[in-house]
Amino acid sequence: YNRADTTNEEADLPDSQNTEWKESWHDEYLKWICGFANADGGTIYVGKDDRGQTVGLAKPEKLMNDIPNKIRSTLGIVCDVSLHHEGGLPYIAIEVDPSPFPISCNGEYHYRSGATKQQLKGNELTRFIFEKTGMSWESVPIEGLSVADFRHDAFDVFRERSLRAGRIGDADANASNEDLMRAMRLVTEDGKVTRAGVLLFHQEPQRWVPYATTRIGFFANDADVLYEDEVAGSLMEQAVRVPDLLLTKYMVAPIGYEGFSRVQSRPFPEAAVRELVYNALVHANRARMVPVQISVYADKLYVGNEAVLPRGLTVEKLLGKHRSEPYNPLIAQAFYRAGFIESWGRGIEKVRAACEAAGSPMAVFELDDSGVMARLDAASAPTDQVTDQVTDQVTDQVARLLDVLGGREMSAAEIMAALELRHRPAFRDGYLNPAIEAGLVEMTIPSKPRSKNQKYRRTAPR
Repeated sequence: YNRADTTNEEADLPDSQNTEWKESWHDEYLKWICGFANADGGTIYVGKDDRGQTVGLAKPEKLMNDIPNKIRSTLGIVCDVSLHHEGGLPYIAIEVDPSPFPISCNGEYHYRSGATKQQLKGNELTRFIFEKTGMSWESVPIEGLSVADFRHDAFDVFRERSLRAGRIGDADANASNEDLMRAMRLVTEDGKVTRAGVLLFHQEPQRWVPYATTRIGFFANDADVLYEDEVAGSLMEQAVRVPDLLLTKYMVAPIGYEGFSRVQSRPFPEAAVRELVYNALVHANRARMVPVQISVYADKLYVGNEAVLPRGLTVEKLLGKHRSEPYNPLIAQAFYRAGFIESWGRGIEKVRAACEAAGSPMAVFELDDSGVMARLDAASAPTDQVTDQVTDQVTDQVARLLDVLGGREMSAAEIMAALELRHRPAFRDGYLNPAIEAGLVEMTIPSKPRSKNQKYRRTAPR
């Protein structure tokens, strides 16, 4: 600590990014020192008024002992504290260097922004800590877990979609699961799986990352939920299952037929819904332990997720040309390679294009400290009453089955593969049996209903 008993000609300036004036010392100002240390550093002058004029201090020698000790014991840092005189009046200068690691004051994190001190909380605190430590939340390894503990389901989804999108070579497609994850930087050098790796590919990531799920509900109004689902499992599987569930159960639309062709108008553009879901899964701040939430109404659909947004991002910037800064770059890269999303921040452009093509209003976005909420409005007022939703959702599933069959004969396994369904009971109860009961599909060998070689075809359209 320095003691300078000399006159100091300080400029008459107001508080700024790196300067703070205080007439007297209070322990509350340790928070200001914390804020300077967490930002770009700065100087606090004690004994000056808010115009920078020296007003003097009582017992400056005592403060020269107390202030350094309180800084060290409370903040764990050392600052240059010096005593000066101007016009015969003493004042103290506390010079704070920027800290390379996060500094807390009694458990609180403060940050100097402009001429103000702000307490960091929630998503801002999460981002600050990881920026200071040079790590990201998704890159933290999980102890006691190896790639051998993973099932193949999510890897199969990734390989199939990546090959289809042309974003993976044969060598990576044929590599072992561990080598594939190493190539994607999802495994550390000592073989530990990162949080990103667990979220993307483990069959039960919620064991390590609670509430890493997607919650969907159909609402009659803001208070009444008619039915709901919670989709768990890996992000690769959620990226397939969530849009499929929305299309077959939640996005209800009247259906008609012209010959063998289905005529249907969904309330919300399918491509826009998919893009919003993918982006919510990719950019969610999982440290907050809040599911991605999708609320569906007859005339609107909301997709919301907790997210740490780039500093300075506004709705105007989001809707315009902007730089891609994913909070979870490892997860974003995996979704890109799987063909779910595009690089270079083109998600908003794809949503806009889908809305324009469908004649729907452009999605509306709200940004706040907790994340992002996107809203899609129906192109026109719904023609179905809420009480008809369950009946209509079965009709929609049958319609998808009819689209797949076309004029062909197909086995149950072939139909399930075309529909991207994995669970036979769901296929049988939600698709096949209702279609047969409605007289829209028939078995080609009715006398052998349990035959493994049984195939199905469409009857004459109604």
